[in-house]
Amino acid sequence: MNPTLLTAATLKERSLPTPREGSKDERGSALILGGSASVPGAALLAGVAALRAGAGKLKIATVQSAAVGMALTVPEAMVIGLPETSEGSIDGVRALECLRTAAKGCDALLVGPGLLGSKPTTAMAVELLQALPAATFILDAAAICALAAHADDVRRHKGRVVITPHAGEMAQLLDRSRDAVEADPLDAALTAADLLQVVVVMKGAQTWIVDPQGARWLYEGGGVGLATSGSGDALAGIVVGLLARGVNPLTAALWGVYLHGEAGRRLAASVGPIGFLARELSGEVPRLLYEASA
Repeated sequence: MNPTLLTAATLKERSLPTPREGSKDERGSALILGGSASVPGAALLAGVAALRAGAGKLKIATVQSAAVGMALTVPEAMVIGLPETSEGSIDGVRALECLRTAAKGCDALLVGPGLLGSKPTTAMAVELLQALPAATFILDAAAICALAAHADDVRRHKGRVVITPHAGEMAQLLDRSRDAVEADPLDAALTAADLLQVVVVMKGAQTWIVDPQGARWLYEGGGVGLATSGSGDALAGIVVGLLARGVNPLTAALWGVYLHGEAGRRLAASVGPIGFLARELSGEVPRLLYEASA
């Protein structure tokens, strides 16, 4: 099966909702579970990107030590400080009840940016999947690596999940070498999509997006400048913002990859091909969305 190239023209067939009036509730609520004492900024990057993609409301659940700083830096968000371990990561056991309460009423959840430890992160993700059967999810970073052991739990969420691995995370998920994943990223993406029944965004210089039925799209890349710290957090945030707006997982993944990549192209033109920052990507998204809907 030949892939569909992901371009502005091919996305025209998958238009996004265009809210013109109404309350912020109509654009949905996103919750981001992320951050640690050593990597607090990952949740921040994702949160700002979710709002730039049009989410109506935002919650960020992060380690207690980063919560006040997060709330001051992202005043648009409700920030929930969670119990943390001595290593500075979220204590999943003690935080679980608080997380369940915070997640009530949320339309879309992102689990992973800046979280430490694949097994405890995956355990939190699975608990939330079970607690919120109607919500859509994007699982990123540490939330991906140990998912194979919980494939039944993910499959039961009936296609309302997106995962966004890079080659190293995919290698851990599938128990393959990183070299094998990089040699054939499409095969890895198709295998993961079938195993978990999720939409897969296989990140790389070229990005593959596949669904559980085996359809595949290829985005040929937004430039080398996107290979920078925090870029994946911005991408995940854009996708969860679209999911919160009620966009289905495949369409949200396609638009998220396109908006992220085109933001990179624009910054490459205005700033330079390398050296722009991940925090600058989300600022390009509202204009890209406006132009796409014009």
